[in-house]
Amino acid sequence: MENEKIDVLVIGAGPSGSVAASYLFNEGFSVKVVEKNKFPRFVIGESLIPRCMDHFEAVGLLDCLKQKGFEVKTGARFLQGLKVCEFDFSKKHTKGWDWTWQVPRAEFDKTLTDELLKRGVDIEFEREVTAVEFKGNVSITTVLDKEGNTSTIEAKFIIDSSGFGRVLPRLLDLEKPSEIPKHSSIFTHVKDVRRPEGWEGHRITFDIVSRETWLWVIPFSNGYTSIGYVGPTEYLESFKGTTEERLRQMVKLSSHYQDRFKDLPYEFEPKMIKNFAKSVKQLYGKGYVLTGNSAEFLDPVFSSGVTFATESAHLSAKLIAKELRGDAVDWENEYSQYMLEGVHVFSTYVKEWYTGNLQKIFFTDSENPVIKEQICSVLAGYVWDKTNPFVKNHHRLVRTVAHITDMEKEKAGH
Repeated sequence: MENEKIDVLVIGAGPSGSVAASYLFNEGFSVKVVEKNKFPRFVIGESLIPRCMDHFEAVGLLDCLKQKGFEVKTGARFLQGLKVCEFDFSKKHTKGWDWTWQVPRAEFDKTLTDELLKRGVDIEFEREVTAVEFKGNVSITTVLDKEGNTSTIEAKFIIDSSGFGRVLPRLLDLEKPSEIPKHSSIFTHVKDVRRPEGWEGHRITFDIVSRETWLWVIPFSNGYTSIGYVGPTEYLESFKGTTEERLRQMVKLSSHYQDRFKDLPYEFEPKMIKNFAKSVKQLYGKGYVLTGNSAEFLDPVFSSGVTFATESAHLSAKLIAKELRGDAVDWENEYSQYMLEGVHVFSTYVKEWYTGNLQKIFFTDSENPVIKEQICSVLAGYVWDKTNPFVKNHHRLVRTVAHITDMEKEKAGH
């Protein structure tokens, strides 16, 4: 059995693993990425938010992405019957990127790994991690290839960027239930042959069918569109038939989109992900760190997945570089507490979305432009900016504003 010795092993080659590997490689460390799948491969998380652009730029991965001509996303639209709430990323409280992309992730992720391979980063596809053992200051990871051969990798640090694979949480018993309500999603791609001209045809939209159930519509620049429903698991399972028959029934619930997507062939049998919110007992340990969906996955309603993946990857890579150079790192404060602060802000928004409080603010008749800009910053991923009241006081401010909205509505009714 061959044994390889490196500085850092990265598990998973998605955006999180790519950002971490790119940073450490640029800093001169020996890095190896092992990925269970062969790229390109399908994965969800097709709507990005502006904060992740900072990370791609910082590690030198922005230019290769710009060359691909992905659909530019400058905001997001939320519909509730005839009510419309639009967010424009250029009108937000926090300075930062005012655009990002809507992407078919198969092509997006392969663009990242192609660029890394071109630079000389060691990436091995179709390699599955089956065991990890920590010995003193190193870890020994056992990897299985598609022919059934095993090899070991000795590393000073492991970054788990395995996403829904959640390799280390499974192997090290780090899983714990999420506090986010049990929701599932069902989704596919369509060739969007009835796509309207102009902005209407290209904007990302969340169509709210009921308080807890909504349709996502994410148009891509290649003429295809991702459509998917999110709702309580029991509700999605109440529709009869195959996943395709279920999704077709659900699309009919959207008065705005049923005609656009009616009877269009689905590019693949719709996939269903059940109870997708995940959590862990800890985000790091001696010789390892969890990033992105390996650590915490919330809910797709505000498209936070890739941004948490790249934020955690970039930060953890910087801290690993610091530690490998002999400097002290306070992982609890510099990594865990920092990441959890952002997770808690977004968790509040996800929870208050499903209580209906956030929807009241979005669809109020008396819109407050300052409040809207502050919420827009959160939706753009700038959830560590304490100058924003909707970040600093997130746990009570959403409820307070929703309550005021209710009172104003009552007054107007009288």
